[in-house]
Amino acid sequence: MPRQVRIEYEGAIYHCLARGDRREPIVLDDFDRKAFESLLEELVGKTGWKLFAWVLMDNHYHLAIKTPEANLVAGMKWLQNTWTKRFNARHRLWGHVFGGRYKAVLVEDGAYLGSLINYIHLNPARAGLTKVASGVENYPWSSLPDYTGPKRARRSWVSVAEGLEEMRYQDSAADRRKYVGHLEDIALQDRKKAGWIVPEGNDLHSTLRRGWCFGSEAFREKITDQFSHLMNAGRKGRRRKASGFTGEETGGHTEARAEEVVVAGLKALGIKDKELEFLKKGDWRKAMIARSIRSRTTVPMAWIAQRLQMGVTGRVSHAVRLLAEQEAGDRKLRSQGRKLEQFLSKNID
Repeated sequence: MPRQVRIEYEGAIYHCLARGDRREPIVLDDFDRKAFESLLEELVGKTGWKLFAWVLMDNHYHLAIKTPEANLVAGMKWLQNTWTKRFNARHRLWGHVFGGRYKAVLVEDGAYLGSLINYIHLNPARAGLTKVASGVENYPWSSLPDYTGPKRARRSWVSVAEGLEEMRYQDSAADRRKYVGHLEDIALQDRKKAGWIVPEGNDLHSTLRRGWCFGSEAFREKITDQFSHLMNAGRKGRRRKASGFTGEETGGHTEARAEEVVVAGLKALGIKDKELEFLKKGDWRKAMIARSIRSRTTVPMAWIAQRLQMGVTGRVSHAVRLLAEQEAGDRKLRSQGRKLEQFLSKNID
C-alpha cells in the first residue's frame, strides 16, 4: 500500500502524532522528558513553527502546529531523527525509537483547531494520569500549564495567546480560569472520550486514526481541489512537485534561510566568503556560523559542511562541540559568540 502523501503549504495547521516502536516508551524518566521538552524548543527555533499545544506521554506525543513556511517534512524529520539519536545515546541503545511514520493530519483553524488543543491537553486525563479534583492542569509534560499559569511563567515558544484566540478566549487571568473550567467540564462528562467530539458531530479520534483532514466539509473540499494532483500521485505511489506544493521535502526555502545566516555571520565576524577555503576546516568562526545555522534551520549537515568548507559532515558536529568547550574557558570567545547572535537576531530573525 503506497504511503499517504504529505501536503505542505505556507500557513498549514497540523496535528502530528508519533508512537514508540511496538508502542514501547519513547521516554524513560524525567531527564528524558525534560530533554524532549528542550527538543521542542529547538524545533520551534529551527523551523519558525507556531506550536499551539503539545503533550508528551510515555510512549507517544501529540503536537498542534502551524507552519508559516511549507516545511512540515523537514521539521518532523529533524525532530524524529534527533530524538532517536539522543535517546539511544543516553540509554546505550540502538535501532528505531518510533514505530513507522509520524501521523500528520491537516486541521482547519477556529473551532476545529480549538477542539484539537483541548484533545491534546486532555490526553493525560483520558489516560487516568490526572483527575479533575486535583486539577487537569497539573500534568507537567504538556502545554496546558502555559495556558493556565501566569504569563511570566510561560514558555515563550508555546503560542498560547494565539491558541486561546482560536478558542475565543482572551489572554487574561479570568479567561484562562474559564478555559480550565471548560476542560474540567469536558473531562467530567466522560473521561475516556474527553475531547473527542467536535463541531458538526465529527469524531476526532477516528479522524486521527484513519483520516488526513480534520475540518468542515468546505475545508476538506478546498484542500482536495488544491492538492488533487498530489493525492493522485500518492495513490499511484509517486511523488510529484506542482504549483509550488510538494509531498516531499524540497529544502529550498530552508536553504535560503541558512544562506542568510552564512552571509550575516561572515559580515558579523569580519571575514569574506572567499576566505573560507583558507581557514582551517574546524576554525572557530566556521563553527560559530555552523552553530547558528543549526539553531535556525533544518538543513542537513552535508549542506553546512559544503557551504562553510568544513570537510566531512562529522567535522561540523565536532567543531561545534569543541567551540562550546573552548568558550567555557575563554571570555573573549564567549563575547564573540554573543555578538554574533545579537547581530543575527537584529538583522535576520
